[in-house]
Amino acid sequence: MPKHFLTRGHGRALTRHHKITAAGVAALGAAAIGFSAVPSNASTSTTAEAPAQTAKVAYSTQQIQGVKADINSQLTGAGLKVEQFAAKKQAAAEAAAKKQAATEKKAAAEAKAAKARQAAESASRSAERAEVKKAAPKKYGNNLDGWIREAMSIMKKNGIPGSYEGIHRNIMRESSGNPKAINLWDINAQKGIPSKGLLQVIPPTFEAYHVKGTPKDIYDPVANIVAACNYAADKYGTMDNVDSAY
Repeated sequence: MPKHFLTRGHGRALTRHHKITAAGVAALGAAAIGFSAVPSNASTSTTAEAPAQTAKVAYSTQQIQGVKADINSQLTGAGLKVEQFAAKKQAAAEAAAKKQAATEKKAAAEAKAAKARQAAESASRSAERAEVKKAAPKKYGNNLDGWIREAMSIMKKNGIPGSYEGIHRNIMRESSGNPKAINLWDINAQKGIPSKGLLQVIPPTFEAYHVKGTPKDIYDPVANIVAACNYAADKYGTMDNVDSAY
């Protein structure tokens, strides 16, 4: 039997029983070349042994592994990029939050400082008003009511007791409210030291109980009242206790 027939027979057998890839076709061609190399005078056998001698086609997974590795690398790289993006986004959010907190803290500090300045300025203005008020003497009417009230203000500063009612009552009895009144008929007048002023004080008593800060004028209504009340406090405890000549 001719060699080419046997070769075609093997070829047909492989074609009928196997589905092969391009790599299998290449392997089959190599086997055919091997058969054709047998000498023409060599004996041939009709025994059907071709199927047993047919080489198995080996399928390689190298390319698939490489693709898989490449895909894994790409996925890993993509995952890293996502993580990096998330980290950058988180860092940006934290930086924005810190910046916002710093801005709010600065604004709060400025508001607090402004409030403190306002309070200080308000306190300063109040102090200035108090100083002005303190420096400006209170004005009293130039009448009996004003004289008594001014005298009581001075008495309070010097710790001299006496009420408005007690002072007013004694003034009306002694001088009827005339600051220039003078007694020229009592025993003091007979001694040459007549009683003078709103509360009819003799000159030696006025000198002894005069209060610093008031005029040294026995006819001055305020000075007269303060000196007389100072004397009454020393002798009677207060002008309120005086109900007659003293």
